Amino acid sequence: MKIAFFEIHDWEIEILKAIFREEELLFFKEELNNENAGKAKNCEIISIFIYSKIDKGVLSKLPNLKFLATRSMGFDHIDLKKCKKRKIKVATAPHYGDNSVAEHTFGLILALSRNIHKAYLRTVNKNYSIEGLKGFDIKGKTLGVIGVGRIGSHVVKIASGFEMNILANDHHPNKEIKRKCKYVSLDYLLKNSDIITLHVPYNKENHHLINAKTIEKMKTGAILINTSRGPIVDTKAVVAALKSGKLSGLGIDVLEGEELIKEEKELLHDIKKLDLKKMRQLATDHDLLGNEKVVFTPHIAFYSEEAVQRILEVTMQNIIAFIKNKPVNLIA
Repeated sequence: MKIAFFEIHDWEIEILKAIFREEELLFFKEELNNENAGKAKNCEIISIFIYSKIDKGVLSKLPNLKFLATRSMGFDHIDLKKCKKRKIKVATAPHYGDNSVAEHTFGLILALSRNIHKAYLRTVNKNYSIEGLKGFDIKGKTLGVIGVGRIGSHVVKIASGFEMNILANDHHPNKEIKRKCKYVSLDYLLKNSDIITLHVPYNKENHHLINAKTIEKMKTGAILINTSRGPIVDTKAVVAALKSGKLSGLGIDVLEGEELIKEEKELLHDIKKLDLKKMRQLATDHDLLGNEKVVFTPHIAFYSEEAVQRILEVTMQNIIAFIKNKPVNLIA
């Protein structure tokens, strides 16, 4: 078969050549669009990323296309109705960073519970005093997990290993991990958790899910963790809670104002998409930088060597499965 890869990097090309030795491969660093679609007119399989807008015009120039593999979880850059009408199968690369984000979540929890960030800054300045660095064990503490999908499920499993008490809140309880946690209402979780971690998608329903009213329901001295999306948290309300002592710690990998980032791999494709000046300004505006109660990482929860490799591996598996007439990860 003839396969074209758009928005591809050099390191990916070598791997793809090694796997698809019997196929005719074409590689393009630019996105697929109306101007260059003709270059892939003979291809039956095309792989893209999110900057390739697959609309009626592009599809009209791809008469032989049978399978479209996007190297992303999202698919709003693809006209699924037009693909379905043309009987073109579409597959995504889901869940590549599930355990990566969950592990980073616990990195933030442990940094706050054992004052690792404070201790590091002291030792860098050759201050080895332990005064004020007394932490607390997370064994026996109650962890509230809001959103128990793929990432949240990994968080529950890790928390179980730490012998924590686990409360979970989700519209659709996960049967696989139900034995490791107790599903409760959001109000109950807020009132009874020592540490609360967010793993829900960003949508209108979840905008400022954590706000002044929900924070008021939390335990005094609770810790909040957000590795999901910035706008899920009302940052001003959280900063006020940190100042008042209602919250004793905040661990965040995302900031309100990052909404333009569609998904994590966008940062890998073009590192310039992560506007460092904007992120610094966002953190400064909210008095987050320099606050010793806050551990802030710059949107790297997904960013592990293994997660980056998984994106390409899943895409290759999708293509191989289609060639064998056993397609997987289909959305259309």
